[in-house]
Amino acid sequence: MTDQHSHNSGSNSSDAIATSAYSGSAEDIVKRHIYEPSLPSYTEAEFNSAAERITALLEKENAAIVAHYYTDPAIQKLAEMTGGIVSDSLEMARFGAAHKAQTLIVAGVKFMGETAKILSPEKRVFMPTLEATCSLDLGCPIEEFSAFCDQHPDRTVVVYANTSAAVKARADWVVTSSIAVDVVDYLDGLGEKIIWAPDKHLGAYVQKQTGADMLLWDSTCIVHDEFKAKGILDLKAVYPNAAVLAHPESPASVLALADRVGSTTQIIQAASELPHEQFIVATDQGIFYKLTQLVPNKQFLIAPTGGAGATCKSCANCPWMAMNDLDNLANSLELKTNEVFVEEALAARALLPLQRMLDFVKAGA
Repeated sequence: MTDQHSHNSGSNSSDAIATSAYSGSAEDIVKRHIYEPSLPSYTEAEFNSAAERITALLEKENAAIVAHYYTDPAIQKLAEMTGGIVSDSLEMARFGAAHKAQTLIVAGVKFMGETAKILSPEKRVFMPTLEATCSLDLGCPIEEFSAFCDQHPDRTVVVYANTSAAVKARADWVVTSSIAVDVVDYLDGLGEKIIWAPDKHLGAYVQKQTGADMLLWDSTCIVHDEFKAKGILDLKAVYPNAAVLAHPESPASVLALADRVGSTTQIIQAASELPHEQFIVATDQGIFYKLTQLVPNKQFLIAPTGGAGATCKSCANCPWMAMNDLDNLANSLELKTNEVFVEEALAARALLPLQRMLDFVKAGA
């Protein structure tokens, strides 16, 4: 399993030992952040036992695992082993709709399960837990958002995928971070003014990139909002040759330091494309499983969240994504629990902006 704090394909034991000579210096604090040990979530025996059980259940139920990059590395590994997918929310949606499986196990957060059900109403959709939600979803309640939209009827409503089915149903467009700039640029070219929700950092980034007339909903992701420019600068002082990769849900001060800003998939692509040997990564640390798998010859460092001694809410790890584990994934299949349902009329309305998103991606492919 991948060490969640020191994601390094090579050996840095000498560096780690060397830090013991420091006593409270800025460099010591930074290096403790990087090299602090973290135990795997499962032993090899535990993983193999769970994998055997879940594989048999997947075959029995004609099911596939659709997992997000931010879930536990064990879930990502199992999804790949069993013919499922590990991806961002856009590819999760496309994969689930196109896959021949009649049952989907969506390992992620609730809006992802809802999206899978809306796009594949004929399939049964389960999640390891229905309690796994998203701070952006919670921060955009449908009643308040609908009232906000009603105040600006001349604007096209564009919402991020990290929203409830009800918010999607109120929107004209749904976007993911990988296509947000392209969609808003397209709408701006048509002369349309935009309401954007819910992530204000991503919205501000899109607005800066496109110059579009946008009203931004005030909400943030609890993971990305905690990345701090000072922490990244401190880390750069120790690793001056490291490139910074940042998700656009991060604050503008962090994005200003980034060598590449992009979605989870775009961050992975950047790690492959850029010549740097070291990367400071400002997104959920779950992505390090795929980064170290696809780019094994490079070193990836977790961007600090708030500095030494900070009482962070997430510490670069979404608490709701972390609720997915092998045990509740297996139970959801075996006991037929945690099935996702979306009311039919609501799903029909939410399908329109979702399909618009998928059609836009297909047209640009």
